Amino acid sequence: MSKNEMLEEVQNAIRAHGAWKLRLKTAIATGSSSLKVDDVARDDCCDFGKWLYSNKISPATKQGMPFNVVKRLHSEFHQCAGSVLREATVGKRDAAKNMLDGPFTDKSETLVRALSKWKGEIQAGQ
Repeated sequence: MSKNEMLEEVQNAIRAHGAWKLRLKTAIATGSSSLKVDDVARDDCCDFGKWLYSNKISPATKQGMPFNVVKRLHSEFHQCAGSVLREATVGKRDAAKNMLDGPFTDKSETLVRALSKWKGEIQAGQ
């Protein structure tokens, strides 16, 4: 995979994972979602997750710290998003909002920082 393709995947992930907060806010407001909680909680269902688990990434990259940190944080992000969605869709609006404003926001910001750092390292050729 070329450096530019990797940069594009990481940049797309930053954008896509930023959009989750709006989806979850909508689920909290309406008490429903077209998304399945179990799918949201999995880190291999979104486009970025599919790419992370694909064979498009070199074994050397998969052994590196940036990849492994991002993979772990991405998993934690989706587990938390799934928890927020679960609470929202069973009528626990306050609990869902508290999770969204607390742990979810923390995990989202941490993931985006790690993705941005990885992007910088890819650009630098590391």
